Amino acid sequence: MAADVAVIIPTLRRPEGLERALRSAFAQVGSLDRIAAVVVADNDPDGSAAPLVQRLQAEAPVPLIYTHAPLPGVATARNVGLAATDAPLIAFLDDDEAASPGWLAALLDAQAQTGADVLFGPIRGRVPENTGWTSTYLERFFGRDGPDVTGLTDDIHGCGNSLMVRATALPGHAPFDVAMNETGGEDDRLFTGLMARGGRFGWAAGAWVDEFAPPHRATLRYALNRAFAYGQSPSQMAADRRDWPGVIKWMLVGGAQTAVWGVASLVSAILRRPDRAETYDRCARGLGKVFWTRGFEPKLYGAAMLARAD
Repeated sequence: MAADVAVIIPTLRRPEGLERALRSAFAQVGSLDRIAAVVVADNDPDGSAAPLVQRLQAEAPVPLIYTHAPLPGVATARNVGLAATDAPLIAFLDDDEAASPGWLAALLDAQAQTGADVLFGPIRGRVPENTGWTSTYLERFFGRDGPDVTGLTDDIHGCGNSLMVRATALPGHAPFDVAMNETGGEDDRLFTGLMARGGRFGWAAGAWVDEFAPPHRATLRYALNRAFAYGQSPSQMAADRRDWPGVIKWMLVGGAQTAVWGVASLVSAILRRPDRAETYDRCARGLGKVFWTRGFEPKLYGAAMLARAD
């Protein structure tokens, strides 16, 4: 078959993770002839990924393209990566992920089987050894579960480990909203628009990747901040649709969750239950549904991340 897929890997100062992600893309089995290009979208103002990409270009079994998005931001990086290719199918792999050898083939098979505009695959979370009592929770947090069989789904996930039909799922020259550069959620906004247009989502049960959480992210504090942001998504997506009854519904759901899981969190903390992180997570997601407006959005990406690193 013709090469019709581009694998886009946004990256921001993670050279080891980026090399691991790239080598996993080069090792794809049964789909390498479908890859038109692997595109690295470097989101570091200093362009720090360029030397690594130049080194790997000589050994890459498929075209390897470097593109630079000097304004930090996850949405900007995805848009710049898209601009570097005209492939009709786009697979997204994050720079902290490593794809299994059958990853892309499973995504492509699922797309052919379901006709979905966006396909998601499962993720195994990997965390450093020194995360202690939070290890099980963090592995689950950075992972992604789903059905054991491939098919259409109503569940929406993030862009990492996904395949999208460009013509229907990625309209225009910059489909990712750069207003979400520091907070994330650019994928939620994209998928809200796709749902409004009648788009379909699918699950590729065999499209496995591993996600390796770096030490600064493999913490309870970071995970709960992201859990809060995940909790905001249903309310924000309803607001994007101007579905104000839906916003009220999700805020009421969030209020109830916060009350129930807040009490459970207090009890779990006092008793030091080994699974208490899961309870904290549910409480954080409930709070996010209530406090969903822009002023409460955690800034986890882009310039905000670089500022913390500096």
